Amino acid sequence: MTDPKHPDGKDFVSGVDSNAKREPRRVVFVTRRTSPQVKVADEEVVQTFPEVLFRALVAIEVLAIVLVWIALLFNAPLEGLADPSHTPNPAKAPWYFLGLQEMLHYFPPVVAGVLVPMLVIIALIVIPYFNINIEAEGLFLKDRRRRLRIFYAGALALSLFLLAFDVIVALIPTLVVAAFMILAAQSSPQSPSAFRRYLASKPLSYWIMTWFLFELVVLTAIGTFFRGPGWSWVWPWRS
Repeated sequence: MTDPKHPDGKDFVSGVDSNAKREPRRVVFVTRRTSPQVKVADEEVVQTFPEVLFRALVAIEVLAIVLVWIALLFNAPLEGLADPSHTPNPAKAPWYFLGLQEMLHYFPPVVAGVLVPMLVIIALIVIPYFNINIEAEGLFLKDRRRRLRIFYAGALALSLFLLAFDVIVALIPTLVVAAFMILAAQSSPQSPSAFRRYLASKPLSYWIMTWFLFELVVLTAIGTFFRGPGWSWVWPWRS
């Protein structure tokens, strides 16, 4: 068989050779009842395009359908027209800002309205430039004693800071997350309990994000259901 693209018009000669530079051409002989398709298993890492992009588009479409369906079935809890001569008591921000408004009850306005949001924004900018744990290994799987000392010091400093400002509602999530982190430090990937193996495998980023979301949910729930006139503490089942 002659190769028409070859300048010398040489013929293909089948043979066995492991030198790809000397013999760059490869011929595959497909016999009966066989297929040239290569059978592969699912890989842990996939290409961003089109695999990940396609999955993101599917998730966005499903979320949009669910939101439209909820909007058609349930009316938005809107109040009456705004009256400039009558300010509601308490004047609450939208629910997504109630966590920040709840912090104004404990901290000075400069701290709750300026410093804390600014530190969060700076952290979101700076954290991607840190040495990221690519393997996502457990926080206490290596150098456990030194990391435990750092953890105890950080947890104690944060707890004292919250106690100094009498932020008990924010101290409770901190203590709960700290208790689970101590349990994770005493666990290992060989623990008999599946839950303890799960905790032992979580990296530092998991614990930081868990604490942040826990605090956000608690502060938002308190600002929504437990704050009455004058931003005083009220029970939601009492008028």
